[in-house]
Amino acid sequence: MSSDVAVRFDDVSKRYRRGGARRPSVGDHWTDFKDRVSNRLRGGSSVGTLALDSVSFEVAEGDAFAILGANGAGKTTAIRVLTRISRPTSGRVSVRGRVGAIIDVGVGMHPELSGRENIWLYGTVLGMLRSQIRRRFHDIVAFAELEDVLDRPLKYFSTGMQLRLGFAIAAYVDPDILVVDEALAVGDAAFQAKCAQRMQEMVREGCTLLYVSHSLASVENLCRRGILLEGGRVVVDGDIVDVVAGYRQRVR
Repeated sequence: MSSDVAVRFDDVSKRYRRGGARRPSVGDHWTDFKDRVSNRLRGGSSVGTLALDSVSFEVAEGDAFAILGANGAGKTTAIRVLTRISRPTSGRVSVRGRVGAIIDVGVGMHPELSGRENIWLYGTVLGMLRSQIRRRFHDIVAFAELEDVLDRPLKYFSTGMQLRLGFAIAAYVDPDILVVDEALAVGDAAFQAKCAQRMQEMVREGCTLLYVSHSLASVENLCRRGILLEGGRVVVDGDIVDVVAGYRQRVR
C-alpha cells in the first residue's frame, strides 16, 4: 500500500449466511469459514446475502471521505469490515494507523464498567500508553460533559450519554483514522454540531475521516471525496459534489 494511502479496499466482497449486517458471534465466524470452504470446493456458488460486491476504493491520509447510499446499500458492512468487526468473504482491506470508531452506541465499551474505567479500557485496547491516556483524559471528560456520572456503570447511562462518551473517547485517543457511522443521529442538534466541529479540527490536524451519514448537508460540509454504494457496489467514486449529486438523483 502506498505510503500516502490510509485505507484501501481491493475487490472486497462480503456475503452473510442469512440477513444483513449484525454483530457476529463465534458461531457466525465458524459458519462463515465453512461457507467459504464450501463455496471454493463448489467453484464459488453463492450462499446467503451479498452485502458487498467487489468493492474497491482508496482514502488518502488526512482526507475526509464519505460513504453514501440508501438503507441496505452496504455502508454499515463496509465500516464493519474496515474496523475488523467483520471479515470480508473475499478481497483485501488495508488500513494504515490507529483507528478510532463510533459505529453503534456502546460498541467498544463494557456495560459493567464505569465511564472512567471505559476510557482507560478503550485507550488500552488501541495500544495507548497509560501516560498517553492520562494526557487525554481531561479532554475526553470535558467533551462528553459527564463529570457528574463518570463513576456510574455504563449500563445506567442513557443512549445519549453513551454516545457522548463513545464519541469523546474515539475522537481524543489520537487516532490516525476516525470512523463515524450513523450513531450520531441519536444525539441532539447541539451535540451533533459539536462533533462536526471536532471532526473538522481532527482533519485539519492530519487525521483521516471516514463518515457515513444520511445528512447530506453535514457530508458536504465535512468531506472532500467519497463513494456512493448501491446494492453493495460502488456506483460513484470521486469528488463529494458528484457523489452527493448521484445520491440525490437516485433518491428522486
